[in-house]
Amino acid sequence: MDKKKLFFIIPILLSGLFIYGQVAESPVKVEIRKDENGWQIYRGGKPYYINGVGGQSYLDKAVAYGANSVRTWGAGEAIAILDDAHARGLTVLFGLWVGCERQGFDYDDAKSVQAQLERFTEIVKTYKDHPAILMWGIGNETDLFYTDFKVWNAINDIAKMVHEVDPNHPTMTVTAGLDVAEVQLIKERAPHIDVYGINTYGGLIGIDKEMRSYGWEGPYVVTEWGPNGHWEVAKTKWGVPIEQSSTEKARDYKRRYEEGIAADKEMCVGSYVFLWGQKQETTPTWYGVFLEDGTETEVMDMLENSWSGKMPANRSPSISALTINGKRAQESVYVEPGKTCTVKADVLDPDNDPLDYRWEMLPESTDIKSGGDAESRPEPVKIVVREGSGNGTLNFKAPKKEGAYRMFAYIYDGNGNAATANIPFYVRKN
Repeated sequence: MDKKKLFFIIPILLSGLFIYGQVAESPVKVEIRKDENGWQIYRGGKPYYINGVGGQSYLDKAVAYGANSVRTWGAGEAIAILDDAHARGLTVLFGLWVGCERQGFDYDDAKSVQAQLERFTEIVKTYKDHPAILMWGIGNETDLFYTDFKVWNAINDIAKMVHEVDPNHPTMTVTAGLDVAEVQLIKERAPHIDVYGINTYGGLIGIDKEMRSYGWEGPYVVTEWGPNGHWEVAKTKWGVPIEQSSTEKARDYKRRYEEGIAADKEMCVGSYVFLWGQKQETTPTWYGVFLEDGTETEVMDMLENSWSGKMPANRSPSISALTINGKRAQESVYVEPGKTCTVKADVLDPDNDPLDYRWEMLPESTDIKSGGDAESRPEPVKIVVREGSGNGTLNFKAPKKEGAYRMFAYIYDGNGNAATANIPFYVRKN
């Protein structure tokens, strides 16, 4: 008989759809313990520290670079990757997407709240024994733009149900940043939550002190972290955020991991980097550690080094400046319609690889959402190239239509790596 775990197929009726998943015979027990050194996860009786990725793609690369866990936000995402993750030795933070007030969920509607609990009960009963599960992530940023505190009571009911149905996996809920009010509300209204999850970007370093001063005494996980958020950066005079280059992001990822996450050995039990993949959020390059075509940036070099202690054999290019007509983004670049402009990228490759420069011009996105909700990508604007372009310089004709745009630079090294940056500019008549 095959010594591998036996699986059987169970259909679950969820919101009118059949979802098929595999359920293992026996789970791997996960515990949260506190000793003289602080909080610690134990999985299968052994200490376990989360070096996780937020996103369900590129799982082989996650393993190769030293990650050990995958975060999902909703049950559909988790169900889809449980077996693939387990086959690669990765655990899964199984997300249960709790209804958000900003998306129209009403916590005064008792029937909807009960239906949500019943739906999650069926999911937990069905998948609780899968060996890949690490924890249950009950809700993500339900505190974002909300007014009804009853959401925490609903989250507690879900967590209580999990503890009754599944004694082998802890519960977590995740907030947008850290606020003393949310900490106290979770402590008072959701005592069945075992682990605090926090999504934090520019404010990561120092979060350990805030956790303690706000009164959280249990373990926590940094459930999303990465570059400066689009709400945390300087803006142009016309009000659009200025994105960091891939090189600036890489420096921040490394510093935030070392000085923020890894430095708190008493209460922080790990993290999930965001985003292990690519998405449109303000821009197509803001949060993903991969580009749309799967190319890696310098951020990945820093993550691999932080997780494994090693640098890749071939390093990504670094970009030190991107200018239009000699001006940086912080100078709020204005150009005239139809005029010839010069964009220049200053790039170095540590391996002296030959570099391929590619450019893309987009109108500024107007489909801006909150909480990571889905956004549409702007359609590219055709670039009219003028003479004298090459070697990191592009002479181009400014659009005739007035308004806000961004010029994106993608610099490839031919070895699966790239540097990237973008610069906003505004077309207007003088």
